[in-house]
Amino acid sequence: MSAWLNDETTLRTAATPHLGVDIFALLRDRVGHRADDGAAVVTASGAAWLAGASSHPRGTLSQWEAHPSAPGVLPCGSTFDIVNVPALFGRRMLERLWAEGPGSGPVATHRGRMLLFASPGTAQRLPSLLAWEEWGTAGADGARRHQGDLPPVLCHGTGDAVTVPPLTGGAGAGGPRWVVAPDTRNPWLPGPDVLLWACVRVGRSAAPSTTGNSIFPPADPGANVYDVTRRR
Repeated sequence: MSAWLNDETTLRTAATPHLGVDIFALLRDRVGHRADDGAAVVTASGAAWLAGASSHPRGTLSQWEAHPSAPGVLPCGSTFDIVNVPALFGRRMLERLWAEGPGSGPVATHRGRMLLFASPGTAQRLPSLLAWEEWGTAGADGARRHQGDLPPVLCHGTGDAVTVPPLTGGAGAGGPRWVVAPDTRNPWLPGPDVLLWACVRVGRSAAPSTTGNSIFPPADPGANVYDVTRRR
């Protein structure tokens, strides 16, 4: 499953033949470059990796050639999963991942959310790990309630699809854009343990230090404490 969204600036009338563009020539040698709006940009190798997520990579590349500045839709579950969090929380996660952890894979923003590309299988395992860390509490109806201002973490895996930013240029105000763009055919992707670690670190820093809502139980002064959240 793959689709490319219509971009009115690149559509042609029937009277005018569409010549397309050489997308790989357009993206070649873009490592380290950023768009005029500050967004990260995709390289030719990164575009090849993204196209591999679809069931028909050549068709996806043809759609990119026809509409290189339009956002697209790609399926999750085979090449990558997506962890979807509010933009501010996601930016704090990125700060932790780059300052104290192993870094991140590709990252995009869309409609006030941050999309962190993760290794396949993350969407299935991360929710249970977060529940194990007491990310939320169960209400009388059995539904989980997130405490305080800590946001829910949405995970997209097999059977889901996500909007990805354009390969070239920006998508306009509020549209999808790259924060960390794919630039290699085999980008490193964080797994559920790494993203759990980042979520917990940000959650702890946001939780009140004395009173109020916290995702963690009160410390027992006489207990032996082992830090199991930095599993790699």
